[in-house]
Amino acid sequence: MITYLRGNITQKTPTYIVVETAGVGYLVHISLHTYSQIEKKEEVKILTHLNIKEDSHTLYGFAEEAERSLFRHLISVSGVGPTTAQIMLSSLSPDELRAAIIGEQEQVFRAVKGIGPKMAKRIILDLKDKLIKDSGDLPLTFPSQNNTIREEALSALVALGFQKIAVQKALNHLLKDQAIQNVEQLIKLALRELSA
Repeated sequence: MITYLRGNITQKTPTYIVVETAGVGYLVHISLHTYSQIEKKEEVKILTHLNIKEDSHTLYGFAEEAERSLFRHLISVSGVGPTTAQIMLSSLSPDELRAAIIGEQEQVFRAVKGIGPKMAKRIILDLKDKLIKDSGDLPLTFPSQNNTIREEALSALVALGFQKIAVQKALNHLLKDQAIQNVEQLIKLALRELSA
């Protein structure tokens, strides 16, 4: 099994890249989430999942282990193939998708092309317990009206130089415990928490 590739990106699109390693070019299918993380890179270490079918061997690539793990969980659900899993990971971030499954928020799946209510229920039913067990201390982002405020605050605090994981934990803690009215209030509270 090919677990990762390290090499130069010789071709890049929002849906696939070609990584040259030891003179061989590998076509690797990626999600928009991964594309956004490697968009400006020329050299990359990309985590992979090799999908073997009777008529094809297809490589799927991921910028981070959390996304690859979620992809593998998704394709374990009956009726969800690699292409559908990639569409889901392009429509929602891994954090949003994990939170929607654990929080049993079927409405979040409406944003994903090709996922109906029945499939959303099946994904939640099959994966909720597995993801709770896997997530441990991973930060969860529960999609809500606070999501836009949260994303803006996250971007601003990461731009200020704070570690993304630390920021996510602080924001999750603040949004869980109190009603936040706007992004400025959230950033101020988060700065206090991160500086403590």
